[in-house]
Amino acid sequence: MSTSNTKSAQMSHAASADTGSTGGSRVLGWSAAAAIIVSILIMIGSSLLRKNWMPPPLTMPTVGPPWEMTEHFSKTVIIASLWVAALLATYGVIAGLVAVRRGAPVPIRTMVIAVFIGVIVLTVLPPVGSTDALDYAVYGHIAALGRSPYVFTPFQYRHLLHLKFSVPVDWEHDPSVYGPLATGEEWLAAKLGGASLARTAFWLKLINTIAFAAVAYVADRLFRDDRVGRLRAHLLWTVNPLIVWSVIAAGHIDLLAAAVGIAGLLIADRWTTGRPWLRGLLAGLCVGAAADIKIDYALFALAIVWSLRRRPRELLMALLGMVVVLVPSYAAVGLVAIKALANRSTMGFGYGFYGFFFHRLGVSLNDAVPAATVLIIPVMVLALLRIPDGYTKRSAVRAGVALSLAAWLVWPHQFAWYSVMIIVALMFYPASRIDWLAVAWLAVVTFADIPGIGGGPDKHLVVWLRQVQYQNLTHTMPLTMLIAIVCLIVWCFNGRWNVWHPQSQVV
Repeated sequence: MSTSNTKSAQMSHAASADTGSTGGSRVLGWSAAAAIIVSILIMIGSSLLRKNWMPPPLTMPTVGPPWEMTEHFSKTVIIASLWVAALLATYGVIAGLVAVRRGAPVPIRTMVIAVFIGVIVLTVLPPVGSTDALDYAVYGHIAALGRSPYVFTPFQYRHLLHLKFSVPVDWEHDPSVYGPLATGEEWLAAKLGGASLARTAFWLKLINTIAFAAVAYVADRLFRDDRVGRLRAHLLWTVNPLIVWSVIAAGHIDLLAAAVGIAGLLIADRWTTGRPWLRGLLAGLCVGAAADIKIDYALFALAIVWSLRRRPRELLMALLGMVVVLVPSYAAVGLVAIKALANRSTMGFGYGFYGFFFHRLGVSLNDAVPAATVLIIPVMVLALLRIPDGYTKRSAVRAGVALSLAAWLVWPHQFAWYSVMIIVALMFYPASRIDWLAVAWLAVVTFADIPGIGGGPDKHLVVWLRQVQYQNLTHTMPLTMLIAIVCLIVWCFNGRWNVWHPQSQVV
């Protein structure tokens, strides 16, 4: 960024700091903290009472973790409370970001301490909000039995061991669609957890918590000389209850892939500080590992390729790093892993923004995929060409933001934890209108997925709650996604991103 632009941004920051002295701005910061902490407390309470609302029944180990309470509680009250938690979380993150922009005091230390305590508590409680963590545990047990989770299904595992509980039914006929490194993690968790699926899920959640804390620490260190950048990064990631719910409480494997992937982007963006060949190799190893956990993170590999397209020697080393990870691991598990991935069923719910049109026309979710495939490439290219440069020497991060944002706004299969890919890159990119797109995306898909059991509106809920679920799935989420993709395309053409970064250089 030029010197004049830097001075202008600093003057803007100073002016915003002055406005932060008003009572209203102070209230924003403290109300954000209160909303975030209460949201986390509700999530903890719902996790403790899991058996009242989350299938399948989970056989707990005689000695924890994980632990849960056996008291009976109203399922309707728990799910309604979770929607309140999601609303509070959304308000808390938005209010905090607005307060940071105004230069108002934000009690970030209080929030970080409170949320990290909450994260630790959620780690030792059973997974909630999704049954995926139990599927991971089943795949790990299948691997520990010497079978291939790319062939052997959870349904077959349940009947082999004559299990009545703990194995989810949503994907029971689907083999694993995760990479060999994910299978390795699941196998390790199964070995540590023994016969208990609940204990295996705990080890998977513990690994996620370590990855979550590592990303938060890296962000805190990289923004150590930029107060605004540090506050924003923590609000988007560390103290964001919507993220905590999706990847800590629910235990989704996306978090590990995101942590390894963002390490690759950050390493790739430090080419000028000696030994570029080594940094290229390390960056390639990291993004290769991320894709080897979940193939969606090949987008981060593509981001590195784009950022190094004019430096062929460094690009070659990065590609070598990716190959060194991906080829041996897939060769070790065989072609069955690639076949399982190629035959991946249409996992996900809703239609993204397509739902605003397709659902009303009676078009199936499967039929929305070809339209997405045609549209996604030009939107990605447009985003790569038009999204602002961002921080100096952060071209790979910028490309990661552009590709992940375009991909997940366009793709019809939607789950909240997919947005972890966007948020983990966005926190290392300057504040702009993209922040609001990402937070809105995450919030509305979280609402639509609550309680995260699958199968659409829950028949056991009272009528008005079922109606809220139905409206979220068929109207609120598709309309919000439609607005988001229109905003992205319009801003790509008119350039009104409102990039806001008082500090032009980040370590």
